[in-house]
Amino acid sequence: MIKAKGLRLARGTAACAVTALLLAGAFSSAAQTTTYQPKFPGDPARSESEADALGYMRTVLRAQREYNKKYGHYATTLMALVHTGSFTRRMVNTDRGDYTASFRSKKDGFELALTPKQPDAQHRSFYAEEDGVIHADEEKPADENSPKVK
Repeated sequence: MIKAKGLRLARGTAACAVTALLLAGAFSSAAQTTTYQPKFPGDPARSESEADALGYMRTVLRAQREYNKKYGHYATTLMALVHTGSFTRRMVNTDRGDYTASFRSKKDGFELALTPKQPDAQHRSFYAEEDGVIHADEEKPADENSPKVK
């Protein structure tokens, strides 16, 4: 008898069970490579990773707008934004999955950038300032001169 995943199997069926498990893994990884389904009409994201990155950027931009209304200036750190709008302490972490966030305070404003750890067609870089416009670039780190995200 052979035990596989809590099942007791006779020797002849063990090979079939292993083959079935391998095939199940192949099908699940094939299912993960399906095309991106937009989250809302006009969603500019090209992948789940981009959707997460853009969602993070929108949350930071919204929190900065609220912070500026309340205090008359923009927050100088991400930590200062905690509990402003829906910005949480966990969001201070700059490791955003497939992306790395960078935040820089400047006189009368701020810069927020998300750079992919592995740049490719499904991972553009993003950039935004206090004007709230998100820019994206496929080939290099995005900046204020990069095309706007629609």
